[in-house]
Amino acid sequence: MIEVYDDEEEWFRSIFVNSKKEEAIQNQYEFFVQRMGGPPLYSQRKGHLALIGRHRPFPLTHQAAKRWLHHMEKALENTPDIDADSKVKMMNFFRHTAFFLVAGDELKNQKQQAPCKYKNGGCKSAAP
Repeated sequence: MIEVYDDEEEWFRSIFVNSKKEEAIQNQYEFFVQRMGGPPLYSQRKGHLALIGRHRPFPLTHQAAKRWLHHMEKALENTPDIDADSKVKMMNFFRHTAFFLVAGDELKNQKQQAPCKYKNGGCKSAAP
């Protein structure tokens, strides 16, 4: 997690500019503990997981997801206490989560920009 704050790509670092590193580490740790079957630390402190909503302010592109996954993979590579099978399962989970958020962001953007497809009107604004 710490690596994302030191990424060589400015566009990627800018995603995290308004978040405190210590809080981000705690959030991510508690989220993953909970999602991997541990105690509900994240929900007890922050409420419902609501991943798409909590990530709404950030530009969640395929490029950003791939970059985040790069950091997650490096973190796993640097953690010798995790066995190879668990690392594969964790990367699969990280990949699913990253692209779930990308899809949610794309849907949000489509709803905000969707033109009316009916010639005679009848469309309601999909913007929040």
